[in-house]
Amino acid sequence: MAHLTELTLRETNAGLRRREFSSRDLTVAYLARIAQVEGALHAFLSVTPEQAVARADAYDTAGDFSNPMAGVPIALKDNLCVTGTKTTAASKILADYVATYDATVALRLQQAGAVVLGKTNLDEFACGSSTEHSAFGPTKNPWDVSRVPGGSSGGSAAAVAAGEACVAWGSDPGGSFRQPASLCGVVGLKPTYGRVSRYGLLAMASSLDQIGPFSRSVGDAAAVLQAIAGHDPLDATTSPHAVPDYSADLERPIKGMKIGVPKEYFSEHTVAGVEPGVKASFEAALKQLERLGATLVYDLSLPHTDYGLAVYYVIVPAELSSNLARYDGVRFGLSRREKDTLIAQYGQTRGEGFGPEIRRRVMLGTYALSAGYYDAYYRKAQQVRTLVRQDFERAFQQVDCLVTPTSPTVAFKIGARANDPLAMYLSDVYTVAANVAGVPGLSLPCGLSPAPDDANAKLPVGLQLIGKPFDETLLLRVGHQLEKTLNFKVAPGGIPAR
Repeated sequence: MAHLTELTLRETNAGLRRREFSSRDLTVAYLARIAQVEGALHAFLSVTPEQAVARADAYDTAGDFSNPMAGVPIALKDNLCVTGTKTTAASKILADYVATYDATVALRLQQAGAVVLGKTNLDEFACGSSTEHSAFGPTKNPWDVSRVPGGSSGGSAAAVAAGEACVAWGSDPGGSFRQPASLCGVVGLKPTYGRVSRYGLLAMASSLDQIGPFSRSVGDAAAVLQAIAGHDPLDATTSPHAVPDYSADLERPIKGMKIGVPKEYFSEHTVAGVEPGVKASFEAALKQLERLGATLVYDLSLPHTDYGLAVYYVIVPAELSSNLARYDGVRFGLSRREKDTLIAQYGQTRGEGFGPEIRRRVMLGTYALSAGYYDAYYRKAQQVRTLVRQDFERAFQQVDCLVTPTSPTVAFKIGARANDPLAMYLSDVYTVAANVAGVPGLSLPCGLSPAPDDANAKLPVGLQLIGKPFDETLLLRVGHQLEKTLNFKVAPGGIPAR
């Protein structure tokens, strides 16, 4: 049998139900794996072994593993509140903040029986695409520790890829599941906006944020989405749509399905920014979709695609500026009282507490929302956002879902883009539109590619599926069928073997 930390969620649940191992066995194995590789990876900001083992023992005593999550060790991104644990958002301004309540997602996972191992690293307040913007140091990619894991949920993606957690949760305002999932060779699912409660998530951009899972298989993603999806009276943006059985259609063939390849995403001027190895893996996966009986529609147009990234990078700083105004050093978090005036104290607290990327975005957002500029920037961005959403609505009248690369590149070296914010922002070129439109997106690994700077480094490539609002079931079905034919193995070679 595979090592306990190599099993998928469904394999883990089957083993627990057959009493082949206990939840304590699993938890101890994952904690040992964390101890083995954390020195090289830094995927976690905090680990809670005593609480995890106690919870595992309680589930072993109860003996009820009918819920797929029961007794399964998981990790949570450190911008999700869990009562009694640090929730820092990887920022100095919240370095000592201990949450006094549970995020709805954390509560639902615990009610489903999950064993929380700890909290994972991220770009500060989820602002970044590499997890280099954490105030507590970067996370490394388990395929090659000299490279980034993607971001902002890089800690969660790296933890799943390295076998430090069976599944992990993150937040995705513009690609923060899908891009790190692509770079770390795991599955990342961004649900439809409103499908999962955001209550207890330290907000970055409220109209874009969504919570979802990282896993080792598409089937696992279906099972864990089941545990957290649904309306929440504590979050007015959650939808009353009924939650379907996400695993019910996984084995249904996709023969006859129409899948669009947006020409703006894969035109010559766009492909010029895509690494050759990424392009080759993506095209090979398209051929597999055709072998499965799907019809690929190449002349599909999303005419406002070129504006999506610009819209995103107006909305995000504006909403971030508003959301982070609460961190003033008075009610919680870092506080500096060395200045004579309140405004000066605010300035010192926020100047020391926020990192350079946060300060950059707060200044841009404050400017975009200021008198005389609100209409020219934020309001105009929201109007163009409507056009982007309408592009998707028209596209889904012609096809069942869309397919694109997840990231234009494989994992790049740590520090390679540290002084080039624009190059960093372009890492999200394929993912932001789904957030702007509020539609679901799924990334799954579709192959390995040589790194442009090292032909001997074979790194994961991700394929993204984008679907109609609240049609995660179809995305999971297509992804599962493709996954079976690609037969990708999550086997990073940059860390010690188990």
